[in-house]
Amino acid sequence: MSYFDNIRTFVRIYELGTMSAAARDQRISPAVASARMSQLEAHLGVRLFQRTTRSLTPTEQGRIFYEGACGVLAAVEEAEAGIGDVTENPRGTLHISAPLGVGRRLIAPHLPEFAENYPLVDVRLRLSDRKLDLTAEGLDVAFFLGRPEDSSLRIRKIADCTRVLCASPSYVAQHGCPRSGAEIERGRHNCLNLRFPGAREFQWELNTADGPRKFDVRGRFESDDGDVLTDWALAGAGIALKPLFEVAHHLESGALVRVVEETPPLPVLMACLYTHRRHQDPKARLFMEFVIERMAAAVAEKSA
Repeated sequence: MSYFDNIRTFVRIYELGTMSAAARDQRISPAVASARMSQLEAHLGVRLFQRTTRSLTPTEQGRIFYEGACGVLAAVEEAEAGIGDVTENPRGTLHISAPLGVGRRLIAPHLPEFAENYPLVDVRLRLSDRKLDLTAEGLDVAFFLGRPEDSSLRIRKIADCTRVLCASPSYVAQHGCPRSGAEIERGRHNCLNLRFPGAREFQWELNTADGPRKFDVRGRFESDDGDVLTDWALAGAGIALKPLFEVAHHLESGALVRVVEETPPLPVLMACLYTHRRHQDPKARLFMEFVIERMAAAVAEKSA
């Protein structure tokens, strides 16, 4: 095992908090991660973590070493990035995250072409509708829908995505077709809601005659997977708030119909976040240039 691998594993254990989480992140076994820590501690002659059966707590020496280790990793990444710029043939691994619908429909279809153009770059795509911490998760680029919460990161806008409120014809036949936010706010309709850890009470921001207004909505079904909400809407379970690009084909086929059209949802920002340090990494920059143009074109086509 190389000293550099030991340092990289230490950093991920420190950031993720457990040996098993770091092992999954590094694609190694917990036994290998533990062996790397034992080698590193033996080399340094100090304990980096206090270990119990339930947790790992960094020692004072561990906290000090973490700061220096991050600098080592950053220096190596910058050196690799410089080689990539010179050779115009970037190499390394890209860690990317995206919401499920965005990743499946707008990013994943383009990865084979990107891999063909840049054969020395490996891509790790993580899809989740929950918010991810760019630094803690070890991500290079994070795509998102909504408003960014971390102002220390760089943001690149991709598009303003039209959104719709939609339901199945069978739901409308049984429960009626609500025309405005006031009708769904009264609790007369079952609203299908996206739930993730830390989510606030459900509010849908709609465009009224008096300007944007947030409506409190209720419903019997929640999920942390946006595609599940679409499936429920198709099954007649309720009303879903969806980006148009995700449900355009269902609207065209008649499997879903628009509702609440007098007070439609406001568009949602689609963008990507990346750290200042990663900005000069050619593989991250090339990936964003490659995929963002294609994503914006697909959103525009579905919104036409």
